[in-house]
Amino acid sequence: MRRRDSLGEMKIIAEIGSVHDGSFGNACRLIDAASACGADTVKFQTHIAEAESLPDAPSPPYFKGEPRMDYFRRTAFTGDQWRALKKHCAAAGVTFLSSPFSLEAVDLLEDVGVDSYKVPSGEVTNVPLLQRIAGTRKPALLSSGMSDWAELDRAVDTLRGGGSLTVMQCTTTYPCPPERVGLNIIQEMRARYGLPVGFSDHTLGPAAAFAAASLGAEVVEKHFTFSRLMYGSDAANAMEPADFRAFTEGLHAIWAMQANPVDKDDLAPFREMKRIFEKSVVTAGPIAEGQVLEEKDLVFLKPGDGISAARYRTVVGRRASKSLPIHHKIREEDLT
Repeated sequence: MRRRDSLGEMKIIAEIGSVHDGSFGNACRLIDAASACGADTVKFQTHIAEAESLPDAPSPPYFKGEPRMDYFRRTAFTGDQWRALKKHCAAAGVTFLSSPFSLEAVDLLEDVGVDSYKVPSGEVTNVPLLQRIAGTRKPALLSSGMSDWAELDRAVDTLRGGGSLTVMQCTTTYPCPPERVGLNIIQEMRARYGLPVGFSDHTLGPAAAFAAASLGAEVVEKHFTFSRLMYGSDAANAMEPADFRAFTEGLHAIWAMQANPVDKDDLAPFREMKRIFEKSVVTAGPIAEGQVLEEKDLVFLKPGDGISAARYRTVVGRRASKSLPIHHKIREEDLT
């Protein structure tokens, strides 16, 4: 079942980021592909180069393809394009979400009509940005990829004054190795903040997200691309459509398991299987009328609709009320 209402519901976010490489057409096709693969939400990044970065700001170690400012300028969308992408998301049946990287980006997304915000890991200490987002009173997801507890505490306190808040465990390493995932932090966050917790996955496969979901992550985010061979800062560490479809199916299966606890004492679903597979107390050979049954006179064979093998001691020491043939399934009426 796909969920697309509040951030309090379980959600799967396809992080498109800037993998569209500035192509509006690619962005639309990525939305369609993410929806077809089972994503509930599609997330972009809203960059306004001059509003977020100095010209000489360094590029991250995992992407040196072009100067950072040039990349932001080249891949940016206009307000009209953002509005069209939001409309395209609605038509594709997914929620539109974006991460703002400046106050101006928040203002742009407000003009576009965004319903909720994702705070990227690098903006956790940007208190003015957090205050602006809180002021919108809209739901927010807070990533935690490069912050310590004190920085997260301050960010959570700032955002609590706004709309509903979900805190996301994340490790800002691309790709993230298993030993840096920090699954333990999911439960620590829940205990510390009393808020819904999610997981922003920077590993290459599904295992980390599956483990996070089993530990209670209610929102899972994963980078999404047509191909890991695409140019840009995100594609090499993203998940391709075929794998993303299996990824979403796995997450929904895990959440379905969690939503349906099993009563181990409820054996009604197994009544027929128990009859077929379990064992009954059966005569090992012919038994004469009045014979006292000993353990050597018994064997334990399928089906399990006679006296259960678990109760064989209730048969030992009793007399046969009539003669019994070999491999006779013993009943209470056969005994005195």
